[in-house]
Amino acid sequence: MSSGELLDAHQLTRLFNREFAVSDETELIGGAAEPYYQPGAPHRVYFRADYVRSALHEVAHWCVAGSRRRQLPDYGYWYSPDGRDAEQQQAFFAVEARPQAIERYFCEAAGIPFSPSVDNVGAHIEPQQLRRFEARIQQWCDQFERIGLPPRAARFVTALRSMTRLSRDPVPDIAA
Repeated sequence: MSSGELLDAHQLTRLFNREFAVSDETELIGGAAEPYYQPGAPHRVYFRADYVRSALHEVAHWCVAGSRRRQLPDYGYWYSPDGRDAEQQQAFFAVEARPQAIERYFCEAAGIPFSPSVDNVGAHIEPQQLRRFEARIQQWCDQFERIGLPPRAARFVTALRSMTRLSRDPVPDIAA
């Protein structure tokens, strides 16, 4: 990455795979029509198209999934596409605050803006619902500040910071 250039999906994929392909037998793969986790040898974390935010979001889910969940397709979770009713949306908010807090750490480390995802395009989300969800994300961030991130998330934040720090360092003038 050159100075001023944002992290792209290809760089992010290489970084993740360098960090986790051998140690955790897990690969990050872009270009998917929908995000998906596939256990196996190796495990595969698919993210949507070439969207960096989709990649960071899916990596956050991988970081919170325990060893049992990492043996199940899509970690054993339900997924309901756009058009969720109010009850389904509340269930979404309940399980998404923790991974989105981790995603926020990833975004900060990569130097890209974070905004919560309600993942229900076209749905009317009441402002107070969104504020409660944002408050839950903040509560998780506060907890991570106290106790630390899960180990794989902390490792990925360190790798992201290292990559973005290197990209922002000026190139030394060898002629001087």
